[in-house]
Amino acid sequence: MPHFPVNHPARPLYRVLSGLIGVYILVFGVWGVAETIGNPLFDRSSTWALGLRTNLAFSLASVVFGVVLIIGASRRSNLGHYMNLTAGVVFLVTSILMMSVLQTGANFLNFSMSTVVVSMLFGLILLGTGLYDKVGPPEHAQAELEHRKHPVADVHRR
Repeated sequence: MPHFPVNHPARPLYRVLSGLIGVYILVFGVWGVAETIGNPLFDRSSTWALGLRTNLAFSLASVVFGVVLIIGASRRSNLGHYMNLTAGVVFLVTSILMMSVLQTGANFLNFSMSTVVVSMLFGLILLGTGLYDKVGPPEHAQAELEHRKHPVADVHRR
């Protein structure tokens, strides 16, 4: 079973980071929808919003993802933990897939290399925030602290 720290002290910072990414994605999506509102859904024109190339489909998906990330960052439960882990993986996989079809007709989200790089960065940051924002009862956090303070581990720290 993977090890996720419970009640990490920097958890509020990680929630703010994921919330800021969600706000950027939401603003990008709304701006992109405003720029591409009359175009076909999967148009391959040169439409840019906030420094990233987009089309109507990618802009609409960004609005949805931005709202989901903001909701996850605003909750004090493990919902944000799971949302950030999932969104991080989705962003990383999407960026790799879209990079592989960048110069082909299969680039249906109209990605550019800058969009790939930003998507990878967001995916890595969201994955990192998802790893450290797990919430649990104080007993779980105390048990984890005692596990880290095990005598065998103390011998190796000297």
